[in-house]
Amino acid sequence: MITRRAAARLLAGTTATAALGAGLSPVLAADKVIKIGADLSLTGADAEGATRVKDGIIMAVDAANQGNAVPGYTFELLTLDDGTATAGQYDPAQAATNARKMVSDQDVVAAIGPQMSGAGKAMAPILSQGDLATITPSSTNPDITNPKFAEQYRPAGKPIYFRTVTTDAFQGPNMANYMAEKLNIKSVYVLDDSGAYGVGLADAYQAQIEKKGVKVLGRDRLDPKAADYMTVLTKIKALNPEALYYGGVGQAGIKLAKQAYDIIPNTIKAGGDGVYGASFLIGTGFPAADGWYATIASPHLTADTKAANFVKAFTDRFGVAPEDYSITAYDAALVIIDAVKRVAASGKPVTRSAVRDAIQTAKVPTIQGIVSFDANGDLADRTVSVFQIKKDTSAKLDDISAQYHYIDVAPQV
Repeated sequence: MITRRAAARLLAGTTATAALGAGLSPVLAADKVIKIGADLSLTGADAEGATRVKDGIIMAVDAANQGNAVPGYTFELLTLDDGTATAGQYDPAQAATNARKMVSDQDVVAAIGPQMSGAGKAMAPILSQGDLATITPSSTNPDITNPKFAEQYRPAGKPIYFRTVTTDAFQGPNMANYMAEKLNIKSVYVLDDSGAYGVGLADAYQAQIEKKGVKVLGRDRLDPKAADYMTVLTKIKALNPEALYYGGVGQAGIKLAKQAYDIIPNTIKAGGDGVYGASFLIGTGFPAADGWYATIASPHLTADTKAANFVKAFTDRFGVAPEDYSITAYDAALVIIDAVKRVAASGKPVTRSAVRDAIQTAKVPTIQGIVSFDANGDLADRTVSVFQIKKDTSAKLDDISAQYHYIDVAPQV
């Protein structure tokens, strides 16, 4: 730990003044610095959503510092970008580099992120070997926390990958239930974007939709860097499915949505949380985005009265409305802050191992309710929420709360 007095010397003069003006709160000179790592996809197709996730974390960290949540300690964020211009979205190699950077900084006692499961698969083994726990607010691939894959993703033994969302073991199948039971579809074509998240989500969806008796007319894998999906969409048009389901994130999803509007405009279109958020709205635009169904792997939080103060404070500060995953990120930070507080109060050194153990036993009141984890790090709550994009001309294009109309909780498996 470096002391706050030493850190203050580094921030002397105009730099310190500028930092305080940017929202950092003044702290006692003797405070020890606790760093929280944050790995997000701030470059590429998902950058807008990543920024809103980052801002949710900032809200929690600033509030903890201003309220002296852990006496004697100050929290700082180490924010790292796993998106690259070359990849156009998250880059697993960059995510692995970021994980090594966090592990090598001994002041980092816990982390938040990553945003994407492909990044999570690259990071988890490194974080495990570094005994560094992370809480993801949006990564949903179930393999990372599945004990069957413990040797691969947690080679050091203890779970280090926690979530404030549920997994695609529920997001995909629950949406399959919704489309079969509520939309009454009889046929569907399934696509994925070849990434860890997209493939896993589409696999889980397809297995459940077939169990529901819906005919899967085909399955294809999109190249996220390809500019043209006309061939596969023309094939889908000829098969005339009632619905299209896409597992993947924005890089392929945005292009798919634009081209699908031209070729199969009347087909029901749906996806997971990769097609939910400001990045998808901005990239796709209207009318192409209109009508798409999307899920998130959590309760719908931004419209909850318990979130009203957070939503107002977030919007006033950043000039945009939060996404639901802004809140799951905020809640992830609350869990880490609570873990540090409990370790410090016990008189034990605030080490990575002690913080990891405290996260494992967390029962933290948050906006989404009591956050607690099972033995593998997965969230106890398995809610999946369903939305449909319906253009609201009175609101901004990127206003998630206006453009994504909440429908219901998806029927659970």
